[in-house]
Amino acid sequence: MSRQNKQGTPALLGGEPVRQNLLPYSRQSISDADCQAVLRVLRTDYLTTGPTIAQFEAAVANYVGAKYAVAFSNGTSALHTACQAIDLRPGDEVITTPLTFAATANAVLYTGARPVFADISAHTYNLDPLSLSAHITARTRAILPVDFAGRPVDHDKIRHIAKQHGLIVIEDAAHALGSSYHGKKVGALADLTMFSFHPVKAITTGEGGIITTDQTALYERLLQFRSHGITRDPAKCQRYEGDWYYEMQCLGFNYRMTDLQAALGISQMHRLDSFLTRRREIAGLYHAAFQGMEALITPPRDDEVQSGWHLYVIQFVPQLVSANRKTIFDALRAENIGVNVHYIPVYKHPYYRDLGYVAGLCPIAERTYETMLTLPLFPAMTDHDVDDVIAAVRKVFNYYRVPG
Repeated sequence: MSRQNKQGTPALLGGEPVRQNLLPYSRQSISDADCQAVLRVLRTDYLTTGPTIAQFEAAVANYVGAKYAVAFSNGTSALHTACQAIDLRPGDEVITTPLTFAATANAVLYTGARPVFADISAHTYNLDPLSLSAHITARTRAILPVDFAGRPVDHDKIRHIAKQHGLIVIEDAAHALGSSYHGKKVGALADLTMFSFHPVKAITTGEGGIITTDQTALYERLLQFRSHGITRDPAKCQRYEGDWYYEMQCLGFNYRMTDLQAALGISQMHRLDSFLTRRREIAGLYHAAFQGMEALITPPRDDEVQSGWHLYVIQFVPQLVSANRKTIFDALRAENIGVNVHYIPVYKHPYYRDLGYVAGLCPIAERTYETMLTLPLFPAMTDHDVDDVIAAVRKVFNYYRVPG
């Protein structure tokens, strides 16, 4: 069937779909070399708590330019540990964005502290420094910004605000490994930075996460908390009885990464730059294709930041489209384009409503969410896959375009 014939009635309404199999919004890329790296560890004496973890941590720290990196079982455990490392307690407040996955705010709740939601910038989708400043109180201990879709936050303004008020910055960079701000890689710009290695992220370890920092005291707290609060360092023990001896000095968790995960991570790090190049190529193709479509708003691009393009999120202009978001979403899925939506504002989830959070806290984030769609973007996409996404978006939006 020709591309021309695919441009008519949406498959949702009886037309032929643009493609015959579903294209997911994202997917991991595992090579033979990745598999061999894991197999080599399987043949060693250490499947966990072995030397491969430290090698992976060094690879990430060196890549982003940080002094230290500590690996964890997943991104959420990493973020929880970062919050614990700064000694958050009940009554403390941490300012964050609502336009993120629930784990960002949940990590604050785990410590007994309270997340406070500031609004986003309508241009960048990141935490708005003006809204952030307006939410600072005597109870504020930290700022937890999110690099939405891989675009770094405004570090200059956020660090200035943090310094003014004596606050710590924990950067949720789950989307942003390889992203840069004014030429500096994300990972050495905040007090603590978290990266995620879930299968849809820049690289994967299956599940996994990491915290980077330049501060020795925070590094040591991260190490201890991820392993039951235990230390084996004779210099830190209250007493020492021999090489077998260890002490539990705080209530920690078992948040350790395995050597199997770390081996996959090391192999994936060798491919990271090629992954990023392809993501940026695809984003560029989308930008070029959707220019001139008045009903669409494409993600921002400017010279001050280089996004890792974890997500490609479009918005539609409701006044120019004769359908709601669910209809458009369903129409694109019927074309076998695996669109998604990122994210439901955190405080709109039932659990957060039960905690007393109410709708209307962040009006820009709420309006933005109502018109957002995430298009497929991952390194293994072919040019034909990209063409299919473009064709489906044009087909659906042209069909539902308001005449005039």
